Amino acid sequence: MTAQNVHQKIEGYDRVLEEANTAKRYGVDYRVMKGEVARVLDLLHPKSLDLRVSEIIEETPSTKTLRLVSENGYLPPFEAGQYINLFVEAAGVRTSRPYSISSAPNQTAYYDVTVRKQEKGFVSTYLLSRVKAGQCFESTAPAGQFRYNPIIHGKDLVFIAGGSGITPFMSMIRETTDRGLDRKIHLIYGNRIEKDIIFHKELKERAERHKCFTYTPVISEPTKSCKELTGFISAKLMKKVLKGAQGKNFFLCGPGALYDFCMPELESLGVPAGRVRREMFGAPVDITAHPGWPAGVKGNARFTVKVKGRGDVSALAGEPLLVSLERAGFKVPVLCRSGECSMCRVKLLSGKVYQPRGAHVRASDLKYGYVHSCAAYPVEDCEVLL
Repeated sequence: MTAQNVHQKIEGYDRVLEEANTAKRYGVDYRVMKGEVARVLDLLHPKSLDLRVSEIIEETPSTKTLRLVSENGYLPPFEAGQYINLFVEAAGVRTSRPYSISSAPNQTAYYDVTVRKQEKGFVSTYLLSRVKAGQCFESTAPAGQFRYNPIIHGKDLVFIAGGSGITPFMSMIRETTDRGLDRKIHLIYGNRIEKDIIFHKELKERAERHKCFTYTPVISEPTKSCKELTGFISAKLMKKVLKGAQGKNFFLCGPGALYDFCMPELESLGVPAGRVRREMFGAPVDITAHPGWPAGVKGNARFTVKVKGRGDVSALAGEPLLVSLERAGFKVPVLCRSGECSMCRVKLLSGKVYQPRGAHVRASDLKYGYVHSCAAYPVEDCEVLL
C-alpha cells in the first residue's frame, strides 16, 4: 500500500482535502507574510540599539542629560519608568550601566538619560567628562518593571525620590502632565544641597501649571537661606505634606539608604507593603556594612575566581563579581545590574559569595547553584561557569 493510499483510508481525509482546496481558491496565502511577525517583534524588542549623542544638557554642577537619538532613525516604544543599559568602553574595559529614561514616552524622537557623578564612579565620570555630542553607543532596548499600572496602582500616587532617583519619575511626571492623564501625583524629592536638585525649575513650573501634580523638595544639608523643607523624608514630614496616606500608592527610587530609611517610616504610617514599589540604583556603597557580611573579610581582600575553562580572575571582596569579570575582559550578558533581572547569572561551582538583600534569585537558580554576578561578592576563592 502506498503512502497516498494510507492517507485515503483515514476517516475525514476527503473532507480535509476539500477544505484545503477551497482555502487555496479563496483563502489568504499567509506564506507571503513569512518573517513579518519576527520583523515586528524586532522593532518592539530589538536585541540592541545604536544610539548617538545629539545634545548634552547641563542640569546641575554634578549632573548632565545625554540626549540620545537612533542611528537608523527608529526608537522602540517604552513605558515611563523603564531604563536602557548603556554600554561603554573606558580605559580598555567594556562595561555597562542601566539608566532610566527621563524623557516622556510620548516623545519619540530621542531618549534622555540623566547622569549624576558618583563617588568613585567609573562610568559616570567617563560619561560626564569625556563624552561629546556625536559620540555613539550601543544599548539594550528599554526594559524594567518600575512603571505605573492603572489596574493595580490607582490614581493617587506618591513618588519618593532621592538624588538621581528622580529620573524614572521625571518620565512619569512629564507623560502625565503633557497628556493630561487622569491621575494625581505628589513628588517628595530629597537632596543633600539645594544647588544639586535635578530638574528643580521644571518641576516647580509643572506643579504651578498642573493641579494633578504637587512637588515637595526636601534638603538634608540646607543653607541658612534655604526656603525648602529640610531634614529627611520622615513619617512626620510625609504626614504633614500628604494629609494622610490611606488609599495612596507609593513609589520609591534612589540609593539603598533611601529605601532603608523610608520603608520603616511608611510602615509607621500604616502603609501596607503591597502599596509600595521600589527601584534601587546601583551596588551598595559599602557592602561590608550589610547584615550578614562575614566577620573577618575586609572589602579590600582579594580572592581568585576561576572561570571554568577560561582562566582566573583576581576579584575584590567589596565589589560585585560582575565588575571583576568585566575588568578581566569577560563579556557577561547584563541588563539591570541591580540583582533584579537575572540576565547576568553565573553558576557557582565552588566557593562562597555574599548576596545582599534585594538580589531576586529565582528558586530554580538557587536549586542549581546560580547567582546574580551583579549582586554577588566573593568571600573566598571560587570557581564559576559562564
